[in-house]
Amino acid sequence: MRVLVAGDRGYIGAVLVPFLRAAGHEVDGLDLGLYEGCDLGPALEGTSQDPSRDMRNVTPQELTGYDAVGDLNPDATYSVNLDGTMNLAKAAKEAGVERFLFSSSCSLYGAAGSEGVTEDAEMFPVTAYGQSKVDAERDLALLADDNFSPVYLRNATAYGASTRLRLDVVVNNLTAIALTTGKVHLQSDGTPWRPLVHIEDISRAFLAMLEAPRELIHNQAFNVGRTEDNVQIRDVAEMVRAAVPGSQLTFAADAGPDLRNYRADFSKLNDTFPQLQLEWGVGDGIGELLGVYTKYALTYDDFTSSRFVRLRRVRELLDQGLLDDLLRRQGDLRPMAPRS
Repeated sequence: MRVLVAGDRGYIGAVLVPFLRAAGHEVDGLDLGLYEGCDLGPALEGTSQDPSRDMRNVTPQELTGYDAVGDLNPDATYSVNLDGTMNLAKAAKEAGVERFLFSSSCSLYGAAGSEGVTEDAEMFPVTAYGQSKVDAERDLALLADDNFSPVYLRNATAYGASTRLRLDVVVNNLTAIALTTGKVHLQSDGTPWRPLVHIEDISRAFLAMLEAPRELIHNQAFNVGRTEDNVQIRDVAEMVRAAVPGSQLTFAADAGPDLRNYRADFSKLNDTFPQLQLEWGVGDGIGELLGVYTKYALTYDDFTSSRFVRLRRVRELLDQGLLDDLLRRQGDLRPMAPRS
């Protein structure tokens, strides 16, 4: 298939694109380029048609000839997460693209509690990000018809190594701070439940949805993750503490329960795709991250910089006048200088 990945130069996209190519698909990219130069290790190779394309401006003519479009944009305001997604989807439909894979999130379940929730459960999003996923799924469903199949991959909280590393997701964050400070530091009391999934396994799920018969996936949502990786945050912290010799578990002075507290039921994914094997457990992912952090000599300064924390990077670009309030580019973004 010929596939366009929106967000190909981000955290998941940097892993997904080579994964799809290795499976034999022709993959192009579309990315706003907010995180150019924010690399761990060698710079990310070029994948986008144009590394500065905003999906809010994409036209049907630009999408002609694609078999599928995947929307990976993980962390922006409604203008990108909702308006951008819908513009991309409408352009894709008008261009005759038959399949639209939307990277949704289990975070739309929000404050669902400690019972595993299925795809038909009521949603209780507690963040604007979670609400944007609810709204996008609702609006995408209105586009579904005999010629256009949106699919909603409700990914568990992602973790794992990537050239475009993120340190604002829990497993990556705790592992990095333990290695660079000797402390596994929790901002909450550690009691909330959270489903977790490795970004390589997210890529496996995308590949399965890309290649599946239409009748299996048309206009459906799938929780993406493994049952055994529904864990409490304090259990993740204990796994990290055990993996980093000499580290200690600490709590913020005002640590309390996080409103985001949910477990996900992955039965539908398993039943629909019995051959799909998600391979990573949280413990293995922590080991992978420690190996990569050590290889590239991750420091505490890296941990606190804008290089690997998305919101800090966006604020930096806003302060420099390189983005407007709706995260639209104002001239060329300045690639972050590589670390010596």
